[in-house]
Amino acid sequence: MASTAICSALPLLPSPAKQKSNFLSYKTSFLDRSSSNPKSSTGSIKCRALGQSSKPLDPNPTVYQGAYGPWSVESSDVREVILYRTGLVTAAASFVAAASAAFLPGNLFLSTLVNQNLDLFYAIGAAGLGLSLFLIHIYVTGIKRTLQALWALGVLGSLAAYTFLALPADESLVQYVIDNPTALWFVGPLFASLTGLVFKEGLCYGKLEAGLLTFIIPTLLLGHLTNLMDDGVKVPLLATWMALFLVFAGRKFTQAIKDDIGDKSIFMFQALPENEKKALIEKLKLQNAVQDYD
Repeated sequence: MASTAICSALPLLPSPAKQKSNFLSYKTSFLDRSSSNPKSSTGSIKCRALGQSSKPLDPNPTVYQGAYGPWSVESSDVREVILYRTGLVTAAASFVAAASAAFLPGNLFLSTLVNQNLDLFYAIGAAGLGLSLFLIHIYVTGIKRTLQALWALGVLGSLAAYTFLALPADESLVQYVIDNPTALWFVGPLFASLTGLVFKEGLCYGKLEAGLLTFIIPTLLLGHLTNLMDDGVKVPLLATWMALFLVFAGRKFTQAIKDDIGDKSIFMFQALPENEKKALIEKLKLQNAVQDYD
């Protein structure tokens, strides 16, 4: 059930593979009707909402059959996917840089440099994660909004912990959370959103590193929060987390662009007004009935 909600369409119409309906034609006819009325601006607004302002990558793009009709990859889709993946790489690189403080000898200049910029690395990593969560493609809007809300809660908690706890103690936020495990309650939601993201990636694409991260991240954080783990356990887990995070972020660029888009026809359908959704569903049902009859 979880994979259906996150990685594929909601239960919609029977036999989507048999649908030869042209959702794009339906959309075009709607826009044509709107543009025929010069007094109406609704058509142009809906056109932009459905991504019509974006140009195809080539004159003859590959067309994919979606649950609501055919779709193709456009330049705006490529930009979104590249930014999504760049956000993940930024988060991974920044968090790894901050985590390196646990492994570098204290007498090195590099160690001093890292320790002086722990909060900067954390902030950059949080920003990269936020960008990816803003652009992530999940069919169920509620799940996407939940991950975004967790991220926002973690950012607000981080600001509060820094202002009212770390700053008065003359410590960086990261060091304060290390020294005071209960402060993890403030920053924890941000890492919960990261856990949700890697869970989605592992579930949708079968990525081993993402699946492992789904368990390693909460295990390490809960172990720190409850003081049930000593450094002999936490440090190796942290190293594993960072290594897998780098592999995960790097491997995203080996995937086809369309993989991170998903079934674009679903997002196009979701952007339609309710009356047009109903009209399109009825049209698809009718076409399926005709095909079954034939």
